[in-house]
Amino acid sequence: MSQSHRGTICLEQAEILQHTAFEANQHVLRLQAPRCAARAAPGAFVHLQCDHTVRMRRPLSIMRVDRGAGWIEILFKVVGQGMAALAQRRAGESLSVLGPIGKGFTLHPDRPRVLAVGGGVGIPPMVFLAEQLLQDRRATWKPLVLMGSELPFPFRARPSSILVPGMPPEAIACMPLLDEWGVPSRLATKAGFPGCFDGYVPELARRWLQSLGEAQRAEVEIFACGPTAMMTAIAAVAREFSLPCQVSLEEYMACAVGGCAGCAVLVQTAEGPTMKRVCVDGPVFDAATVFSA
Repeated sequence: MSQSHRGTICLEQAEILQHTAFEANQHVLRLQAPRCAARAAPGAFVHLQCDHTVRMRRPLSIMRVDRGAGWIEILFKVVGQGMAALAQRRAGESLSVLGPIGKGFTLHPDRPRVLAVGGGVGIPPMVFLAEQLLQDRRATWKPLVLMGSELPFPFRARPSSILVPGMPPEAIACMPLLDEWGVPSRLATKAGFPGCFDGYVPELARRWLQSLGEAQRAEVEIFACGPTAMMTAIAAVAREFSLPCQVSLEEYMACAVGGCAGCAVLVQTAEGPTMKRVCVDGPVFDAATVFSA
């Protein structure tokens, strides 16, 4: 059993700096958690105590980090008692935060065309990844962030100011924050939201990849997080184009530090199939080892 997580996870009381509510019971919390912020990497997550009335913590992906100011942001959707209690918390209150937990995404400078695909509450790691690319000087990164949701997006979408060759003409809506950073993004939905691609986000990724030349596709690596069906489809797209793909898995878990093994998933390795813990062996895995053909 790997012990690489020992000494890397912090427990701290985090003050809620800001609580923003969006449509469809979606919320963003900004937490003053300097120790977590200092060590967090895209793809990693925190284990939060939602309220003193809820015994079990909840795992939530990190969406943004400001290491200098010492805060992190998380996005969540209200599903169940824990998230309902967390939605009632207000600025000025404090939460117990355990994190950052797990292995994050690994960037490869020889693959500078980063295709980041997020679905629903799998959007946060993609925002964090885009933010890190702005600070990483090892390559001239060329990211594209694609987001899919059947609920209203947790931001006010607007037409993008950044041209993306190969995009279907109807796909013009973006996440404003990414647009302001100079990172192109596009949105996909079957819910008929204006400016969005009419379809699921893996198909939008596939359409864009088809538009690339062979040399351009050789520079692409896919990063994804979202529902199992979405990531299964993204893994199939990666196989179709022979592209590397990293996925950040989301699983229910009790301890989040590798003790209970309640979050174990089947992973294919060179030695054969084995069970790996999403919390500390992941949550980031090679898609081909988790979502096989």
